[in-house]
Formats: sequence, C-alpha cells, structure tokens
Amino acid sequence: MTDDLYALQRRLAEFAAARDWQPYHTPKNLAAALSVEASELLEVFQWLTPEESARVMEDADLAGRVEDEVADVLAYLLQFCGVLGVDPLRALAAKIGRNEQRFPRPHPQG
Repeated sequence: MTDDLYALQRRLAEFAAARDWQPYHTPKNLAAALSVEASELLEVFQWLTPEESARVMEDADLAGRVEDEVADVLAYLLQFCGVLGVDPLRALAAKIGRNEQRFPRPHPQG
C-alpha cells in the first residue's frame, strides 16, 4: 500500500504540474480545499440518523457521493503533504504511537 500511496501522490503532483496549478497549491490553499472537501463529506451524513449513516453504502447514489468525497479529501491531503514534505504514513504512525502512550489500554477488571 505504501508504494501505491506514493504513486498516487506523484500522479497528483504531475496532474497539477501539467496544468500549471503549482502557484495555487500553497499550504494555505490546500488546507482550505481539504476543509471544504471534508465538509462536503460531512454533508452526505448531515441529516441521517446514526442507523441510517451506518447503512449509507447500501444506497448506490450515496455510496458514490461518499467515495467521491473521500477521494477529494485524500487527494488534497496528499497534495498538502507533498507541498510541505510531510510523510503521511510516518506522521500517522507517530501519532498512533503518541495516542497509545496517552490513552493506554484499560486494565482488565479481575
């Protein structure tokens, strides 16, 4: 998966470069675009009950919207990381490690 992720990141960079979009792909602009796309993902779930939201992928139209918005969120996140030189997998692994220390497993009641 790591190679696939970085291949997609390169493909996104090449796509933007071929269209001369780099001047617009600043950290601020990419962070804003990421926020907008995350909001569009949230919009799919806005008025659903918890039970309905758990079944969203059973509806072909909603599933397509979810997949499109997930793709947009991931695309902007990968572009943001590329511009700033952040390794997203390393950053995630480090954050999980910090969370494991911060929130240790509860001890079993015995």
